[in-house]
Amino acid sequence: MSELSQQIIAIAKGAKEAASVLAHIPTSTKNRALSDMAERLMKHSGVLIAENAKDLEAAKEKGISGAMLDRLTLTERTIQDIAQGLNEVAALPDPVGNVTSMWKRPNGLMVGRMRIPLGVIGIIYESRPNVTADAAALCLKSGNSVILRGGSEAINSNLAIARILQDALRATGIPDTAIQAVPITDRAAINELLTLEEYIDLIIPRGGEDLIRTVVSLSKIPVIKHYKGVCHVFVDADADIDMALDIALNAKAQRPGVCNAMETLLVHRDIAASFLPALAVRFKEIGVTLKGCEKTRAILGGVEPASEDDWYEEYLDLILAVRVVDDMDQAMAHIEKYGSLHTESIVTRNYKNAHRFINEVNSSTVIANASTRFSDGFQLGLGAEIGISTTKLHAFGPMGLEELTTTKFIIYGDGQLRT
Repeated sequence: MSELSQQIIAIAKGAKEAASVLAHIPTSTKNRALSDMAERLMKHSGVLIAENAKDLEAAKEKGISGAMLDRLTLTERTIQDIAQGLNEVAALPDPVGNVTSMWKRPNGLMVGRMRIPLGVIGIIYESRPNVTADAAALCLKSGNSVILRGGSEAINSNLAIARILQDALRATGIPDTAIQAVPITDRAAINELLTLEEYIDLIIPRGGEDLIRTVVSLSKIPVIKHYKGVCHVFVDADADIDMALDIALNAKAQRPGVCNAMETLLVHRDIAASFLPALAVRFKEIGVTLKGCEKTRAILGGVEPASEDDWYEEYLDLILAVRVVDDMDQAMAHIEKYGSLHTESIVTRNYKNAHRFINEVNSSTVIANASTRFSDGFQLGLGAEIGISTTKLHAFGPMGLEELTTTKFIIYGDGQLRT
């Protein structure tokens, strides 16, 4: 057995041992640890920014894209946000031990379901150091151990955050192997991790489509995944134009390099002639490149033609595909064909259309009259998120505390025997 294999197995064994303890730790102890983590991250923000600077320098030398650099960067503000997320997780109800239902059988047995942790969760992710803290916090509160394997581009940032979180665990009397960051940048560490089904209960990959598909193809462990975020905004004929412009601008340009950014804009033909020119002006000011269907190009002129491949594309950049549609049926058919089950939004003042869109669009998050950027665990009140699932087993959409638990059956009897 190689030294790398021995190291990864030792990490997994430690996580499993910690999970058996963590599953029964009181809520108050977990909350105290989370609050301590938040304080320590703020106290040591200078250390974190210094370690992050090493990662940023190496990333720039490798020519990593601007969108990836944005995800990688830690600032006083982002560290503040991370700490706030930890405190919000601490304030959320603890799902562990919650009895979700109880019913009485004809023979007098009381049968119920109780929420329990999943066990050991492996997180494989790219670029975002905030995931280290967010994932650790959610796993801790839901009673799960976590093994964090971030990308090599963020190794210094991730290890620094993990050390601070482990200090808080030890100070609170929780096994520090409940949160572990893999210190090995060799991709062979991921391959080894994905074989350890006897120690690890779930894998959650966060990153680009190539990473996620690789994890799915290699893993012997169940995987929660989303391959990409081809998110749409549909501007209905009954939309408020000013609202639609603001929502489109925010959905595309507020942070173009994230999975809940809009990639395709669908515009009802009855509003296109008035809406698209105003949109083009605002998008030109911030450098958004438009790719349009024939009807879009006829209205705007000078817009690049959109190919069939563009409708499937997750640009993660200041590029937007635009299509004029005949009606809402055509808009929903487009989403059904080209979407990725991530996030879709309709802008309309027509309640009936909004209600129909929300009911009939088959994506993990469906929105009326707001930006796709709200498809985020923190924004939806989950405190933070461990990922977004676009598969319906075991969760669908942003995953918070409840999605990191399962249920077991509990039965109370009074001497009943089966006949």
